[in-house]
Amino acid sequence: MVAPGRRLICATCPSTHTQPSRPIQALIFWLTTRTGHGSSALLRGVASVSVTRQGYGRVVTPPPLAPPLGESRSAPVRSRRSATLPSWSTARRLGRVNEPDAKPVHRKRVLLANPRGYCAGVDRAVQTVEEALKLYGAPVYVRKQIVHNKHVVSTLEAKGAIFVEENEEVPHGSTVVFSAHGVAPEVHRQAKARSLKAIDATCPLVTKVHQEARRYAAQDYDILLIGHEGHEEVVGTSGEAPAHIQLVDGPDDADKITVRDPEKVVWLSQTTLSVDETMETVARLKRRLPMLQSPPTDDICYATQNRQQVIKQIGADCDVVLVVGSRNSSNSVRLVEVAIDAGARAGYLIDFAHEIDDAWLADATTVGLTSGASVPDELVHQVVDHLAERGFTDVEQVTTVEETITFSLPSELRRDMKAAAAGTDVPVTAS
Repeated sequence: MVAPGRRLICATCPSTHTQPSRPIQALIFWLTTRTGHGSSALLRGVASVSVTRQGYGRVVTPPPLAPPLGESRSAPVRSRRSATLPSWSTARRLGRVNEPDAKPVHRKRVLLANPRGYCAGVDRAVQTVEEALKLYGAPVYVRKQIVHNKHVVSTLEAKGAIFVEENEEVPHGSTVVFSAHGVAPEVHRQAKARSLKAIDATCPLVTKVHQEARRYAAQDYDILLIGHEGHEEVVGTSGEAPAHIQLVDGPDDADKITVRDPEKVVWLSQTTLSVDETMETVARLKRRLPMLQSPPTDDICYATQNRQQVIKQIGADCDVVLVVGSRNSSNSVRLVEVAIDAGARAGYLIDFAHEIDDAWLADATTVGLTSGASVPDELVHQVVDHLAERGFTDVEQVTTVEETITFSLPSELRRDMKAAAAGTDVPVTAS
């Protein structure tokens, strides 16, 4: 296997390796570049290599290398990158063989962030509208966008959902679903006055913030709500205790607030903010208000934090980061900002694959890809295919945590679904 007198510099540890014979150079090159192991590891023997492309299920297993005499076979070396085994002639023609005058060829790859896409609250909200349409029939009215995503909204519209801005647009006695972002108590009162059958699809993590606001207001605290002015979640939370809540829209607003009692003040936050910017805002507030209290548990939801964390991990390795999400999606916008702060050369927010400008990819070899918490994964798969058509055929999924959280459907909907399953008539108006 080894031709004496010829030397090869190891990719990971320059030393005194002997160059293998030409028939197996292509195999060693393929293993070295695709698994990240230097030639020294390969020459000790490899039983097999499993290579997969996430979402496509392709596995390539090259023939095993015989281990040197006196050594047992090593455990399999596994890679998440997609690849095919080149022949010697192909490898030489493509410049992938380590010859004296060969120029390096940079592989185009995609780092696919995981977790990404739908969170438990969004999944629950979308299912709520779909089940309501099945149960009550079209039309079902939805106050505001159920989640902030163009594709989701248009898909539900095609099934019979009608999106409105306020309860006044919903005919008396009809069914209305409140969005995942939450509503103020006044909205519930309006629905009752119009005899609407209201189904509340507010994310349970947003509901938690509402409950905190009510509790601290009942104790006569000043509440500093960190969030973006005009965002539906902020409007809903503020409506729980308008006399006690002040909005703090970023670190610069921290110097503008006034409180009645510096020892009786607490901060809460919108659930979809940048973790780092929120902590910067809190630090600014605490310089002025040392006795500022924090919420008993994190207000920024687990999904927002998880999606930002994986982008922080891959950002510095990316020439470009693409975030699939709509422009009115706070958590999607934050992902672009986090990517840039993490070291990505550029970041772009897109709704669909066709929005990608080829100029963004012109000098890129590594593209990071993620999606906001209100984005179905089919849109991400379309971007993966779009990038593959432009040479980005290596796809590596980078996982930081596995998400297992789920939320049950709203109680009023579950009650009617149970009645329908039992053959009982389901009321289509408020009882």
